[in-house]
Amino acid sequence: MMISSTIIIYVQSDVDWGLGLGIPTILMFFSCTFFFLGSKIYVKVKPEGSPFSNVARVLTAAWRKRNLELASIIARSNEVKPNGMASNQWRLCSLQHVEEVKCIVRIIPIWLAGMVYGIALTQEWTYVIFQALQSDRHLFGTSFEIPAGSFVTFNMLALTIWIPIYDRIIVPGVQRITGVQGGFTLLQRMGIGLILSIIAMIVAAILEEKRRSIALQNANSVSSMSSLWLVPQLMLLGVSEAFYLIGQVEFFYKQFPENMRSVAGAFLFCGLAISSYLSSFMVMIVHRVTGGQGRKSWLDNDLNKGRLDLFYYLCAAVSFLNFVYFIICAKWYRYKILNDGLNEISM
Repeated sequence: MMISSTIIIYVQSDVDWGLGLGIPTILMFFSCTFFFLGSKIYVKVKPEGSPFSNVARVLTAAWRKRNLELASIIARSNEVKPNGMASNQWRLCSLQHVEEVKCIVRIIPIWLAGMVYGIALTQEWTYVIFQALQSDRHLFGTSFEIPAGSFVTFNMLALTIWIPIYDRIIVPGVQRITGVQGGFTLLQRMGIGLILSIIAMIVAAILEEKRRSIALQNANSVSSMSSLWLVPQLMLLGVSEAFYLIGQVEFFYKQFPENMRSVAGAFLFCGLAISSYLSSFMVMIVHRVTGGQGRKSWLDNDLNKGRLDLFYYLCAAVSFLNFVYFIICAKWYRYKILNDGLNEISM
């Protein structure tokens, strides 16, 4: 991803678009070749039914018996076979299946917080390119201009640098203090990521206000402020991802029922996909509320005529409200007991 965000973008911007699009095409050809070669020697386990079927059975059985008293439910022996199995799983479910559904219900509120968290990431990745285009992109006064699309690399760079520092230096020290495996609980790590995303949006707003002010003072469409000032907000978001997204992945894998591990992996990307739609909806609302009737929208194509800084403050406010919601959910959440018998301390 870092190569595609640097070398390939440079080729597309400064060398040739055809060559820049041809390189990924060739790489994808080799990727497909390796995939099909590897798939022949990979061990494939045939699925044994949908994990959602048990969820559907529990919800159906609960709905059918919603008006029955507890004593009458227990007394319905005709629903149990002599071997102790349910005669109809759509009317009587095992305790394990019920507990699995309860586990999923507890996870969903935490998952919803991740959708709102993704809004900040999406907006930052989108508008930082526009900010770079209207800033001085020369590298330390040289004639070389950093491609605007390459600035997202700093986000990935921060993520890459921070993970080993956190894992090898910070975690052992914090673990000795807190006594919690990993230094922080999973929800605490995600909470730190949310706080850092709020700080990142505030920093982005302050820097955009400064960039715009310099451009307007000099009556230029491109501000003389160096585009490298965009790096701090991107680095903060990268560290935020290291805390929140990685913590969320681990949270899903540890807290989902054993037979739904594949669903746990899909939950993260499904949440990010919904975040993109929420981001588009938010942008549409801002355009309609702040633009029209001769007014320039906050998100005008010319950032000097818009107010991207106010939009960033709005994103910070939304992220703060999401953080409050997350804290409430985290206080309410109870961790699933892990296989080793250990239970993480609640946030």
